[in-house]
Amino acid sequence: MLSLIIRAYLQLILIDVFLAHRNFRRLYDRVRDCQVRQPAQVRYTCEQVCGAVDIASIWYWKHALCLQRSAATAYLLKMCGIPAQLVIGAQRNPFRAHAWVEVDGRVVNDKPYVADMYSVLDRC
Repeated sequence: MLSLIIRAYLQLILIDVFLAHRNFRRLYDRVRDCQVRQPAQVRYTCEQVCGAVDIASIWYWKHALCLQRSAATAYLLKMCGIPAQLVIGAQRNPFRAHAWVEVDGRVVNDKPYVADMYSVLDRC
């Protein structure tokens, strides 16, 4: 489990680098183009991956935003053989944007009703 937390932490760093260079497109393409891999001998569950990203976010030196956490979660889930989707949504009044991860249409890294609060702009 420690190796998964370290991988999550490294993903947060990489995503932070993309966003620091205002390279959202590269981040988006990386998550979208990541193929769902065949699981290795060590199989992680969806809950374990989400938990590892949560722990990595706690130890991260700055506040990890929903986009960072969700991009890291979706990427790691795909790498672990779980077909995840990064979902980006928005509200009109007041304007808010949010990102979360779904597996088989179920929100896995946020409150289950978050999908009802936002209009989906994109999935990758």
